[in-house]
Amino acid sequence: MKDLHELFSEQLADLYDAEKQLVKALPKMAENAASSELESAFREHLEQTQTHVERLEEVFEILSKQPKGKKCEAMAGLLAEAKEMMEDAEPNVKDAALIAAAQKVEHYEIASYGCLRTWADLLEIDQASMLLQETLDEEKETDEKLTDIAASINVEAREERDEVESSSKRAGRKQSRAR
Repeated sequence: MKDLHELFSEQLADLYDAEKQLVKALPKMAENAASSELESAFREHLEQTQTHVERLEEVFEILSKQPKGKKCEAMAGLLAEAKEMMEDAEPNVKDAALIAAAQKVEHYEIASYGCLRTWADLLEIDQASMLLQETLDEEKETDEKLTDIAASINVEAREERDEVESSSKRAGRKQSRAR
């Protein structure tokens, strides 16, 4: 890369692909959520993410470029990890894992949008900066919402473990008495 403008364009393409990957993944995450509140949050974020894609397309337009993604390996890895966490877990534990995976995605997006917005400022692409800041603010709000949901889900996940341990102990005592 020769300059900041080229870096900006490359990272814009990376983030565009990341958001498109997320549009495909969020419905599956919503389907796998046991908590109706978490499912609703994923569905709301899907709508928001579709808007993020549109905003990125506007930024491409500002740059007089065709919207084109560059494979975002980071997002692919985060989503693969999320998929792995959705398998073989108790409902509340799965929800806790889904929230953790979603927050990793949000933090990646927050970092990416923050860098792009800063570079847009430095490159004096004011309209792009405003669009990127709007999305950055929404990503931060989503992260906060997930933190709020996690407060109850994580407690429920811990209680689920306690219930499994209690029933295992009861089963062990019954087996001991049966002998």
